[in-house]
Amino acid sequence: MKQATFVYVVYIATTAEKAWEALTQGDVTRKYWGYNNVSDWKAGSKWNHQTPDGSQTLITGKILEIKPPRRLVLSWAAPEDGSDPSKHSRVSFDLEPVEKMIRLTVTHDELVESSEMHRGIVEGWPRVLSSLKSFLETGTPLNTWAGKNQ
Repeated sequence: MKQATFVYVVYIATTAEKAWEALTQGDVTRKYWGYNNVSDWKAGSKWNHQTPDGSQTLITGKILEIKPPRRLVLSWAAPEDGSDPSKHSRVSFDLEPVEKMIRLTVTHDELVESSEMHRGIVEGWPRVLSSLKSFLETGTPLNTWAGKNQ
C-alpha cells in the first residue's frame, strides 16, 4: 500500500498558548470543530475526538509526543481500528511564533493513499483549520460544514 502525507500551513493572529488550548481543550475545540478532543494530554495516553455529549467517538488514538505549547503528535484511527496500530495514521501539530502570530503546520502522514481516511482528511483539515483561524482571530468560527453531511 502506498503511503500519503497531507500538510497544511496556516498563519493565525494569536499566541501559541491560545492555539494550544484550542487544540486540546474539548470545550474550546467544540466551538470551531463541533466535537470535543478528550484526553489527559500526557505522552502515551489515549485521546478521543467525540460528539459534544460524549456518546460517540469519531476518531481515537494515542498521544505520541507532547511539548506544550509547541508540538503535539497523535496517532489517528477510526474507532473500530483503535486496537490495531497498523491501521493508525499520525497527525503532528507544530506551532511556531512568527512576529505577532503563529504558524500552525499540521502534518497528517502514515495514511494509506486513496483510502477513506485519506479522502476525509484532505477535505476535512482545510475546513477545520479555517474555522480555527476565524475563531481565534474573531471569536466566531466558520460553519465550514454547511450543506455537507458530517
